[in-house]
Amino acid sequence: MRRLVLIAAMPLLLGASSGSSIDVAVSGVRFAKGVVRVSICDQATFLKDCRWNAYAAAVQGTTIVTVRNLPPGRYGAQAFHDKNNNDEVDRGLFGIPLEGVGFSNDAKIRFSPPKFEEAAFQHGGADQRISFKLRYFV
Repeated sequence: MRRLVLIAAMPLLLGASSGSSIDVAVSGVRFAKGVVRVSICDQATFLKDCRWNAYAAAVQGTTIVTVRNLPPGRYGAQAFHDKNNNDEVDRGLFGIPLEGVGFSNDAKIRFSPPKFEEAAFQHGGADQRISFKLRYFV
């Protein structure tokens, strides 16, 4: 019996994940400098302090960023090209981003960021891949 309990507890002891991975293919990266940061957010945290975050070294063209341990649910993804690796979107006059930014579903950026509904996608719990493009305004 003791062996059965130990075998059943193995995933917990080994630090098993509570969800699956999602690869985010971020295209339109202009420079191989800095990192591309991706945040996966539920509706309550969209455009705020998202729970699931990851980054990868920027690759000109398309950068793949893997976000791990994402449970099933409905999410919106946001990304930016953090050229100077300061962990924030640098902004210029009138708050215009100075670094490339993008959202899942290639949700449009007009005079403000998109609404959650425009960027929302369903994550079923299996490993998944989504893609979208960065937009540079300067």
